[in-house]
Amino acid sequence: MSPPGSHKWEFKARFRRHAFGWRSQPAILRIREAVREIRKVSHQDPILAADGAVAFLERLSPALEQIDSSSGAIGTAVNKAVRELVKIIAAAPADPATRDRWLERLWTAHEEDDIPYIETLADYWGDLCVSKETASRWADRLIGTTRLAFSPEHRANSSFDGSIACLSSLFQAGRYAEIIDLVPDDTIWYYWEWAERARAALAGEDPPGRIIQLSSARNWSNQVNP
Repeated sequence: MSPPGSHKWEFKARFRRHAFGWRSQPAILRIREAVREIRKVSHQDPILAADGAVAFLERLSPALEQIDSSSGAIGTAVNKAVRELVKIIAAAPADPATRDRWLERLWTAHEEDDIPYIETLADYWGDLCVSKETASRWADRLIGTTRLAFSPEHRANSSFDGSIACLSSLFQAGRYAEIIDLVPDDTIWYYWEWAERARAALAGEDPPGRIIQLSSARNWSNQVNP
């Protein structure tokens, strides 16, 4: 396996801040090329590919900031890229220290995602954690602020970008009862969906398989109506 720093990724030169101006089609083409480049490397060196995927996701939003996203096309392309790259990162046989570094880098990128473009990373946070132990640590890190954001006195006036990541981490950790306790009954649908998945898991049923579609729709809606 190659040390991550020794590999020259072609996408890095193409994804600089404001690299694409307002046009979406060149960016969509480059996104597809970058995913193909990373996927090709994953067949021989999954660790290197996962590190490349993290580097790409770090660069994605700054490169796209000025694009006209009103058609939804760029949001659709980003959502598809996120889903594919999450699989590569999650499947890489990384040691815990390496995975922790990836998660910290991705979390920083997620927090700095102002538009937002990579918001749906949060939906897969438990998958990115891989192990129950790592997911549980992230859930503990995020649950206090999530509980505060869900409280009746704060819900109308504030939100927490880490709430979905918290719920995803709790689910990966198998802490289903905490999800049900945490999510208000009258909340909006993309929080409520996690409570439904947790109830299904506790009942020994297959959880509803709509998170990918719903998270994509949520991100597309935010692109059209920022």
